[in-house]
Amino acid sequence: MTAPLEGQAGYDALTTAAGAVRLDRDIVRVGGPEAVDFLQGQMTQDISALAVGASSWSLVLQPQGKVDAWVRVTRAADDEVLLDLDGGFGDALVARLQRFKLRVKADIDRLAWECVAVRGPGAVPPGIPFAWGCLTGFDVLGPDPALPDGVPEVAAAVYEVCRIEAGLPRMGAELTDKTIPAEVGLVGVSVSFTKGCYTGQELVARIDSRGGHVPRHLRRLVLESGDVPDAGASIETDGRVVGTVTSAARHPAGHIVGLGLLGRDVTPPTTAMCGGVVVIIDALAAMPSA
Repeated sequence: MTAPLEGQAGYDALTTAAGAVRLDRDIVRVGGPEAVDFLQGQMTQDISALAVGASSWSLVLQPQGKVDAWVRVTRAADDEVLLDLDGGFGDALVARLQRFKLRVKADIDRLAWECVAVRGPGAVPPGIPFAWGCLTGFDVLGPDPALPDGVPEVAAAVYEVCRIEAGLPRMGAELTDKTIPAEVGLVGVSVSFTKGCYTGQELVARIDSRGGHVPRHLRRLVLESGDVPDAGASIETDGRVVGTVTSAARHPAGHIVGLGLLGRDVTPPTTAMCGGVVVIIDALAAMPSA
């Protein structure tokens, strides 16, 4: 078995050609005669409008409007929906949905499935299409998905660099139970403003009506030197903490790329300090509306 590509070779595969990564994703199946109607009231996306075979991003929110989960929704059949999300959060999603499932004819189950992600301009489906910032490609979900013929496997650590560069939020890092969706740029791609009511709708609608103003914003970070900062490391301006690092990794070229939540008074592009090292702060690319 050939070892996954690392370093610059892996990075080039994912960004200039095509590379495959075994992503840590949890897959949840919701099926039954009332499955779609149930999810329509629990998720920010218009689930009933999805055609069979189509996919979209969606949020599952707390009643107060903060994030319980960020998922990709795939309509597998008229009465069956697949939800995939960052690994380690599937059980919590099942518990959250079960808690709100009262006298509903639908089953909610974790599937023993895996995800192979193919990324790069040479990545051609079949699979679930994927596009986020500079990352494009497709994903294959299943009990034992195979790597596509002729596509090299790339180490997960290299994909993490690409994820950060693309500004793709990850649960447990950029997304926690304290996150407001508008802080991390997920509203446009994950929320329908034409569907009916759903849990947590009030906060989303109120922030949108006020122009999307939130206390923090997710920003892209670059450090030209120093050690890779830990998640939670402080970002300071004039000795004042203005934000924290949420993710960071060393780029094959040697510098450090990161994501961080910064106070709304920090206007990019600008610089600050992190662990005694200058950090360049920039905005994320805007994502299209759902």
